[in-house]
Amino acid sequence: MAHLGILAHSTEGAALAFLAFCQEGYRRTGRNEHPDVTLDYIAFGASMAAWEAGDYAAVRATLAVSAGRLARAGADFFACPDNTAHLALAAPGPPLPLPGLHIAEVVADRAAAEGRRRVAVLGTKYLMDSPLYPQVLAARGIGCELPAGADRLVLNEIIFSELVNGVFTDAARQEYLRVIGGLAARGCDAVALVCTEIPLLIPAGSAPLPTLDSTRLLARAAYLTAVGDRPLPTWRGGPAPA
Repeated sequence: MAHLGILAHSTEGAALAFLAFCQEGYRRTGRNEHPDVTLDYIAFGASMAAWEAGDYAAVRATLAVSAGRLARAGADFFACPDNTAHLALAAPGPPLPLPGLHIAEVVADRAAAEGRRRVAVLGTKYLMDSPLYPQVLAARGIGCELPAGADRLVLNEIIFSELVNGVFTDAARQEYLRVIGGLAARGCDAVALVCTEIPLLIPAGSAPLPTLDSTRLLARAAYLTAVGDRPLPTWRGGPAPA
């Protein structure tokens, strides 16, 4: 079995991915067994000034430090349970010290497998303002809808003032459900929860649309990779694999 390295960039999402990976082992085997896993986390607060400045190279350099520590700990590949971090991982720079799964590829593959035709995308303002998910979904013939500008700001504020700090309120939940309902009215047949904390606020079955839970989908893909049911990745940063 391969050794997973969790390249963390936000607290709640990384914790959920770790739990989901370990729980997948029990779900599949009926025993408290799973492949080796190591988590490395440089607090994302240290990178917020770089995010605000659009200095993705600086964020990438920080993430590369974590990737190096995971490689030295014996990890064979990494999974980064933070969609927004993939914008920085795509920035120019040396190849990362070990290969990793690309979260957007995992989510888009699931959307395609489910036969989705138009997917709503909810995440941080950085992620929603980027072409990442529209491009990765379009490569599979899937359309993409994003919230209006004002709603993007509301969702982003909830993420950074509440969700990443483990605060999950009914008021925040109602805001997300309102936005999802509007996207359903625009013809979406699923919603991708691509801030890895959102699934903790919007559990499966609670939204007006079927959900694509990026956190648990990534954890499941990592488990399948670690046990050899999925090939080891080759992506070491840069744009999402074709």
